[in-house]
Amino acid sequence: MNYLILGASGGLGTALAHRLADGGHELFLASRDADAVEALADDVGALHRPTRGADFEDVDALAREAVEELGELHGAVNCAGSLLLKPAHLTTQDELRNVLDANLTTSFALVRAFTRAVRQGPASMVLVSSAVATTGLSNHEAIAAAKGGVAALARSAAATYASRQIRVNAVAPGLVETGLTERLLSNDKAREASLALHPLSRFGSAGEVAQLIAYLLGESSSWMTGQVLHIDGGLATLKTRAS
Repeated sequence: MNYLILGASGGLGTALAHRLADGGHELFLASRDADAVEALADDVGALHRPTRGADFEDVDALAREAVEELGELHGAVNCAGSLLLKPAHLTTQDELRNVLDANLTTSFALVRAFTRAVRQGPASMVLVSSAVATTGLSNHEAIAAAKGGVAALARSAAATYASRQIRVNAVAPGLVETGLTERLLSNDKAREASLALHPLSRFGSAGEVAQLIAYLLGESSSWMTGQVLHIDGGLATLKTRAS
Protein backbone atom coordinates (compact mmCIF):
# COMPACT_ATOMS: atom_id res chain seq x y z
CA MET A 1 0.00 0.00 0.00
CA ASN A 2 1.06 3.62 -0.58
CA TYR A 3 0.70 6.15 2.21
CA LEU A 4 1.24 9.88 2.68
CA ILE A 5 2.37 11.17 6.09
CA LEU A 6 2.19 14.90 6.85
CA GLY A 7 4.21 16.04 9.84
CA ALA A 8 6.44 13.02 9.39
CA SER A 9 9.55 14.37 11.11
CA GLY A 10 8.07 14.52 14.64
CA GLY A 11 8.16 11.69 17.16
CA LEU A 12 4.85 10.14 16.11
CA GLY A 13 5.45 10.61 12.39
CA THR A 14 8.89 9.04 12.65
CA ALA A 15 7.57 6.02 14.56
CA LEU A 16 4.75 5.59 12.04
CA ALA A 17 7.09 5.89 9.05
CA HIS A 18 9.34 3.17 10.43
CA ARG A 19 6.41 0.89 11.22
CA LEU A 20 4.82 1.24 7.79
CA ALA A 21 8.13 0.94 5.95
CA ASP A 22 8.96 -2.21 7.93
CA GLY A 23 5.61 -3.57 6.76
CA GLY A 24 6.65 -3.17 3.13
CA HIS A 25 4.53 -0.10 2.35
CA GLU A 26 5.61 2.73 0.04
CA LEU A 27 5.66 6.14 1.71
CA PHE A 28 5.66 9.79 0.78
CA LEU A 29 6.80 11.89 3.75
CA ALA A 30 6.23 15.60 4.29
CA SER A 31 7.23 18.09 6.95
CA ARG A 32 8.05 21.77 7.29
CA ASP A 33 11.50 20.68 8.57
CA ALA A 34 13.19 19.95 5.26
CA ASP A 35 16.40 18.50 6.71
CA ALA A 36 14.65 16.23 9.20
CA VAL A 37 12.18 14.80 6.68
CA GLU A 38 14.98 14.20 4.17
CA ALA A 39 16.99 12.29 6.78
CA LEU A 40 13.96 10.20 7.75
CA ALA A 41 13.12 9.49 4.11
CA ASP A 42 16.67 8.31 3.49
CA ASP A 43 16.46 6.11 6.57
CA VAL A 44 13.23 4.33 5.57
CA GLY A 45 13.60 4.48 1.79
CA ALA A 46 10.74 6.89 1.14
CA LEU A 47 9.96 9.84 -1.08
CA HIS A 48 9.76 13.23 0.63
CA ARG A 49 8.89 16.89 0.22
CA PRO A 50 9.17 19.92 2.52
CA THR A 51 5.61 21.17 3.05
CA ARG A 52 3.91 23.95 4.99
CA GLY A 53 1.07 21.96 6.48
CA ALA A 54 -1.21 24.92 7.17
CA ASP A 55 -0.94 26.17 3.57
CA PHE A 56 -3.78 24.76 1.47
CA GLU A 57 -2.01 25.23 -1.87
CA ASP A 58 1.18 23.62 -0.63
CA VAL A 59 -0.67 20.58 0.75
CA ASP A 60 -2.70 20.33 -2.47
CA ALA A 61 0.58 20.21 -4.41
CA LEU A 62 1.94 17.62 -1.98
CA ALA A 63 -1.01 15.26 -2.52
CA ARG A 64 -0.85 15.64 -6.30
CA GLU A 65 2.89 14.93 -6.32
CA ALA A 66 2.43 11.89 -4.08
CA VAL A 67 -0.13 10.44 -6.51
CA GLU A 68 2.11 11.19 -9.49
CA GLU A 69 5.16 9.58 -7.89
CA LEU A 70 3.50 6.53 -6.31
CA GLY A 71 0.83 5.95 -8.94
CA GLU A 72 -1.96 5.91 -6.37
CA LEU A 73 -2.51 6.59 -2.67
CA HIS A 74 -4.29 4.25 -0.29
CA GLY A 75 -4.14 6.43 2.79
CA ALA A 76 -2.89 9.56 4.51
CA VAL A 77 -2.12 10.60 8.07
CA ASN A 78 -1.65 13.99 9.67
CA CYS A 79 0.94 13.77 12.45
CA ALA A 80 1.64 17.51 12.52
CA GLY A 81 0.89 19.23 15.80
CA SER A 82 1.97 21.46 18.65
CA LEU A 83 1.43 21.81 22.38
CA LEU A 84 0.57 24.92 24.40
CA LEU A 85 -0.30 24.76 28.09
CA LYS A 86 -1.68 28.14 29.14
CA PRO A 87 -4.96 29.39 30.57
CA ALA A 88 -7.11 31.33 28.13
CA HIS A 89 -6.57 34.70 29.85
CA LEU A 90 -2.79 34.42 29.30
CA THR A 91 -2.98 33.15 25.72
CA THR A 92 -2.32 35.68 22.98
CA GLN A 93 -4.16 35.72 19.68
CA ASP A 94 -0.97 34.78 17.85
CA GLU A 95 -0.44 31.81 20.17
CA LEU A 96 -3.98 30.58 19.58
CA ARG A 97 -3.63 31.05 15.84
CA ASN A 98 -0.39 29.06 15.84
CA VAL A 99 -1.97 26.18 17.80
CA LEU A 100 -5.00 26.09 15.51
CA ASP A 101 -2.81 26.18 12.41
CA ALA A 102 -0.46 23.44 13.60
CA ASN A 103 -3.22 21.06 14.66
CA LEU A 104 -6.58 21.84 13.03
CA THR A 105 -5.66 23.70 9.84
CA THR A 106 -3.10 21.05 8.87
CA SER A 107 -5.74 18.34 9.35
CA PHE A 108 -8.31 20.24 7.30
CA ALA A 109 -5.75 20.94 4.57
CA LEU A 110 -4.87 17.24 4.32
CA VAL A 111 -8.50 16.12 4.17
CA ARG A 112 -9.13 18.69 1.46
CA ALA A 113 -6.04 17.77 -0.56
CA PHE A 114 -6.36 14.01 -0.22
CA THR A 115 -10.00 13.90 -1.27
CA ARG A 116 -9.18 16.05 -4.29
CA ALA A 117 -6.27 13.88 -5.33
CA VAL A 118 -7.96 10.54 -4.56
CA ARG A 119 -11.36 10.67 -6.18
CA GLN A 120 -12.42 7.15 -5.25
CA GLY A 121 -11.39 4.63 -2.60
CA PRO A 122 -11.02 2.29 -0.93
CA ALA A 123 -8.74 4.61 1.03
CA SER A 124 -8.22 5.63 4.62
CA MET A 125 -7.32 8.84 6.42
CA VAL A 126 -6.23 9.13 10.06
CA LEU A 127 -6.10 12.37 12.03
CA VAL A 128 -4.64 12.94 15.49
CA SER A 129 -6.91 14.42 18.15
CA SER A 130 -6.25 14.21 21.91
CA ALA A 131 -7.74 12.95 25.15
CA VAL A 132 -7.99 16.58 26.27
CA ALA A 133 -10.67 17.15 23.63
CA THR A 134 -12.91 14.90 25.74
CA THR A 135 -11.69 15.53 29.30
CA GLY A 136 -11.43 19.09 30.61
CA LEU A 137 -7.94 19.73 31.95
CA SER A 138 -6.80 23.08 33.29
CA ASN A 139 -4.51 25.22 31.14
CA HIS A 140 -5.34 23.24 27.99
CA GLU A 141 -7.85 25.64 26.41
CA ALA A 142 -6.04 26.28 23.13
CA ILE A 143 -4.94 22.72 22.43
CA ALA A 144 -8.32 21.31 23.56
CA ALA A 145 -10.12 23.64 21.16
CA ALA A 146 -7.86 22.62 18.28
CA LYS A 147 -7.97 18.90 18.97
CA GLY A 148 -11.73 19.00 19.57
CA GLY A 149 -12.01 20.49 16.12
CA VAL A 150 -9.92 17.65 14.70
CA ALA A 151 -12.27 15.04 16.19
CA ALA A 152 -15.32 16.83 14.79
CA LEU A 153 -13.61 17.19 11.41
CA ALA A 154 -12.93 13.45 11.27
CA ARG A 155 -16.57 12.58 11.93
CA SER A 156 -17.95 15.06 9.40
CA ALA A 157 -15.45 14.14 6.69
CA ALA A 158 -16.21 10.45 7.28
CA ALA A 159 -19.86 11.15 6.51
CA THR A 160 -19.07 13.26 3.46
CA TYR A 161 -16.72 10.81 1.79
CA ALA A 162 -18.22 7.46 2.79
CA SER A 163 -19.97 7.19 -0.57
CA ARG A 164 -16.55 7.43 -2.22
CA GLN A 165 -15.22 4.63 0.02
CA ILE A 166 -12.80 6.99 1.76
CA ARG A 167 -12.71 6.25 5.48
CA VAL A 168 -11.76 8.93 8.03
CA ASN A 169 -10.92 8.13 11.64
CA ALA A 170 -8.95 9.78 14.42
CA VAL A 171 -6.83 8.68 17.35
CA ALA A 172 -6.91 10.55 20.65
CA PRO A 173 -3.72 9.94 22.66
CA GLY A 174 -3.02 10.84 26.23
CA LEU A 175 0.43 12.16 27.13
CA VAL A 176 3.01 10.47 24.91
CA GLU A 177 6.76 10.72 25.46
CA THR A 178 8.12 12.47 22.36
CA GLY A 179 10.27 15.48 21.61
CA LEU A 180 7.11 17.60 21.70
CA THR A 181 6.45 16.75 25.36
CA GLU A 182 10.08 16.57 26.49
CA ARG A 183 10.08 20.04 28.04
CA LEU A 184 6.97 19.30 30.10
CA LEU A 185 8.13 15.88 31.26
CA SER A 186 11.61 17.10 32.18
CA ASN A 187 10.02 19.00 35.08
CA ASP A 188 9.68 16.52 37.96
CA LYS A 189 6.63 18.21 39.46
CA ALA A 190 4.82 18.45 36.12
CA ARG A 191 5.76 14.87 35.27
CA GLU A 192 4.37 13.55 38.55
CA ALA A 193 1.14 15.52 38.20
CA SER A 194 0.66 14.38 34.60
CA LEU A 195 1.36 10.76 35.47
CA ALA A 196 -1.31 10.85 38.19
CA LEU A 197 -3.94 11.67 35.55
CA HIS A 198 -3.34 8.37 33.73
CA PRO A 199 -4.98 5.41 35.54
CA LEU A 200 -2.49 2.95 34.02
CA SER A 201 0.27 4.95 35.77
CA ARG A 202 2.48 5.46 32.75
CA PHE A 203 2.77 7.59 29.68
CA GLY A 204 2.32 6.29 26.17
CA SER A 205 4.94 5.77 23.49
CA ALA A 206 4.94 6.97 19.91
CA GLY A 207 5.22 3.35 18.82
CA GLU A 208 1.97 2.41 20.57
CA VAL A 209 0.07 5.23 18.87
CA ALA A 210 1.70 4.40 15.52
CA GLN A 211 0.49 0.81 15.86
CA LEU A 212 -3.11 1.99 16.23
CA ILE A 213 -2.79 4.35 13.27
CA ALA A 214 -1.38 1.55 11.13
CA TYR A 215 -4.38 -0.59 12.07
CA LEU A 216 -6.80 2.17 11.03
CA LEU A 217 -5.02 2.54 7.70
CA GLY A 218 -5.16 -1.17 6.90
CA GLU A 219 -7.74 -3.61 5.65
CA SER A 220 -8.42 -5.04 9.13
CA SER A 221 -10.34 -1.84 9.95
CA SER A 222 -12.13 -1.62 6.59
CA TRP A 223 -15.59 -1.40 8.24
CA MET A 224 -14.59 1.44 10.56
CA THR A 225 -15.11 5.10 9.79
CA GLY A 226 -16.03 8.23 11.72
CA GLN A 227 -14.44 6.91 14.92
CA VAL A 228 -12.24 8.69 17.46
CA LEU A 229 -10.26 6.00 19.26
CA HIS A 230 -8.70 6.81 22.62
CA ILE A 231 -5.24 5.48 23.39
CA ASP A 232 -4.57 7.31 26.63
CA GLY A 233 -3.99 5.00 29.57
CA GLY A 234 -7.56 5.63 30.69
CA LEU A 235 -7.15 9.41 30.95
CA ALA A 236 -10.34 10.41 29.14
CA THR A 237 -12.76 7.86 30.54
CA LEU A 238 -11.56 6.48 33.88
CA LYS A 239 -11.24 7.84 37.38
CA THR A 240 -9.54 5.61 39.92
CA ARG A 241 -9.56 5.99 43.68
CA ALA A 242 -5.92 6.94 43.59
CA SER A 243 -6.64 9.88 41.30
